[in-house]
Amino acid sequence: MKHDQSVFSPAAAYCSQAEVEDKVRRFMPMVRKAAWHIHGSGRDGLEIDDLLQVGLIALTECARRHSGPTEDGFAAYAKMRVRGAMVDVLRKMAPETRGSMKRRQRHDAARSQFQALHGREPGADELAAILGVAQSDLVKYLAEPIRLVSIDDEYDEHSPAFAQDVPSPFEALAEREQSGELADVLATLPERLQLVLQLYFVEELNLAEIAAVLEVSVPRVHQLKADALKRAREGLEM
Repeated sequence: MKHDQSVFSPAAAYCSQAEVEDKVRRFMPMVRKAAWHIHGSGRDGLEIDDLLQVGLIALTECARRHSGPTEDGFAAYAKMRVRGAMVDVLRKMAPETRGSMKRRQRHDAARSQFQALHGREPGADELAAILGVAQSDLVKYLAEPIRLVSIDDEYDEHSPAFAQDVPSPFEALAEREQSGELADVLATLPERLQLVLQLYFVEELNLAEIAAVLEVSVPRVHQLKADALKRAREGLEM
């Protein structure tokens, strides 16, 4: 049976305090397992208690906001949110290189300047004009890998703490269309494709994990992701 992802809508009724506490108690072992797994592949100095706290907060929020899911559906959703919250903490702790930091600061300053003058986010063409570059060059800049400084002598490519901060195709699109056009385009996608993008780019699940949530094959998830990105690009070009 497929999971009904619509029950995860924020509009769902909130659980009672007793229900929240019961879910937190029953799913806390999942939080511990995720914390130890990520801690084992993370950088030195990141305390397991910090990851547990982050996971507990994410789990509690899931339990509070979603009263409708079945047991299996809630388990898959909670695992997704807990893991995503922990990985987000790791990435925020990893320092950027000096060059990438300067570029990001210049980009942010240009965006802030436009917002102050016009009261809205700039489009790609407007942002390029402020930075004094061609729009095509701006797109290339936004898609360039931004390497993170390695903390230890040994580099572990599988560690989330040592991952490259490389904008994904989805993130590059989002960066280019801060005015809201991208959000409008994504809203027109079938719900299943929206969910795939959410799980992959926002919750940071890998293809195998998404396949488990959707109960489909990994190649099928790859096809869905490619289809979603293709439709998003075509929608922006119309």
